[in-house]
Amino acid sequence: MNPTYTVAILGCGNRGAETYGTLFTQQAERFRITALCDTSPYRLEVYGRRFGVSETFTDEARFFEKKRADLLVIATMDRDHVRQCVRAFRLGYDVLLEKPVSADREELEELLRVQRETGRKALVCHVLRYAPAYLTIGQYLKRGAIGRLVAIQTIEQVAYWHQAHSFVRGNWHSSEETAPMILAKCCHDLDLLQYFAGARCESVSSVGDLAYFKAECAPEAAQKRCVVCPLVETCAYSAKRIYVDGWKAAGRPASDWPYVQLTSRYPITEEALEQAIETGEYGRCVYFCDNDVVDHQIADFTFENGVKASLTMTAFTADCGRVMRLFGTLGEIVLDEPRGEIVLKPFGGAAETVRIASLENTDKGHGGGEYGLLDTLYGMLCGETEQVTSLENSVESHLMAICAEESRRRNGARIAIHAKTER
Repeated sequence: MNPTYTVAILGCGNRGAETYGTLFTQQAERFRITALCDTSPYRLEVYGRRFGVSETFTDEARFFEKKRADLLVIATMDRDHVRQCVRAFRLGYDVLLEKPVSADREELEELLRVQRETGRKALVCHVLRYAPAYLTIGQYLKRGAIGRLVAIQTIEQVAYWHQAHSFVRGNWHSSEETAPMILAKCCHDLDLLQYFAGARCESVSSVGDLAYFKAECAPEAAQKRCVVCPLVETCAYSAKRIYVDGWKAAGRPASDWPYVQLTSRYPITEEALEQAIETGEYGRCVYFCDNDVVDHQIADFTFENGVKASLTMTAFTADCGRVMRLFGTLGEIVLDEPRGEIVLKPFGGAAETVRIASLENTDKGHGGGEYGLLDTLYGMLCGETEQVTSLENSVESHLMAICAEESRRRNGARIAIHAKTER
């Protein structure tokens, strides 16, 4: 008989409770939630009721007084991850850790050291590694469908409204409070580049800045809150258009992202969204926020096996989604998330198109990646499954981001990933 593991969740926001908590309750034969910790009493009340959990904490210190489950989900703000994960390891928890882990090289080294000392297991939530679309690309590369991989080009289309939501008004607006944009938004992309390249990254050069979401770019009539602005019905970044009108156009969902980040009301109501944009941070004008993260960045990577890769991250797209091209000696692979397809183009042969929607479980979260992540998590706890996004494996892509940000701040200087010397 397969074991059932108990789970505690630290951080009951969109990822910790709404996503993973919901998935755990759907797999009750594998997981049972026993404790919740969050700074919001309201969220604890909502999710405690939904998950049938009575042991809840608003005080992190009290929560960490003893071990409360087999597994701890850490889904708090980025700057808290290492501190909390160290405490979890020392209490004897295995950990499901939201990414990014940390934007600090020394913190990453400390966390790996404590993990080795305690012998605990950790899986980092690079969910796209488990998504069928990206697994398909990995299979193409493994079988040599395009010969030897030479280069990768990827564009992370943040989309204008997502930039406004997450990186101007929202939780990831400040590089000091969270992480640099290239790590906060592109941790998936960097993890995939390293995975597909199949080698450690040798060096990076990067440029980018905050070009648009600042006061000097505001229209003349703009006000500091959208609800009192004369442009509320016409501005592309209007909180009313993005949240209230967008929620209605989406069919008035009960708890979908991004609307769930504005209110803990379940189900979401129009009144709750209107109140949130009248008084909360998501109703601020995008030109008058306290954001400092970049809105576009380009990074060029060289891997130790000679593979080259370029990553463009930009807010200035209509659609979300990645467009990735992999160039080999005998062919090319094109992944286009907005078009929903993967195209294999062997040189001298017929192109083969795979519709992403035709792959198994792609209708689930992150293109099926969240279900794959939980399968791997359960196998990790049982001691049976290879941990492809283990903490040790995840550190490589984090170092790529840390060095890319250092390069950007140094006007594109080429930075060695595994040494602190400029090349």
